[in-house]
Parts: sequence; structure tokens; C-alpha cells
Amino acid sequence: MKLNQASPAIRFFFLNFGIIISLGIFLTGYEKVHWLLFLPAGFMFFAAITGICPALIISKKIFDKK
Repeated sequence: MKLNQASPAIRFFFLNFGIIISLGIFLTGYEKVHWLLFLPAGFMFFAAITGICPALIISKKIFDKK
């Protein structure tokens, strides 16, 4: 199975989004933020590093008309 790799522009967006979420967590305080908010930040950094985004793969399968 061939994985769809995100383009460099999308990977940069994921990186920026992850940094903004992490900055918000830092400014709020690690002990005050619910643990669930760490998940999207982690997923964004994973997608930025690897280029693999499950939501992007699913949306391409749904909306791609080949």
C-alpha cells in the first residue's frame, strides 16, 4: 500500500499549527491544561515530521474521483 505523503506546504502548516497549540499549552500552564489538548499537538508534529496524515489520506479516498 502506497501512503500519500503530504506536500511540503501542508507539512509546514502542520508544523505551525503544532507550534501554536504547544505555545498555548505553555502559556496556560502544563498543570492547568487537560491532557486531551496534547493529542492534536502531537499529531500535528507527527504529520509534519513524517508527512503522513490519516485525515488527509481519508479525505483523498473519499473525494478523489479517479
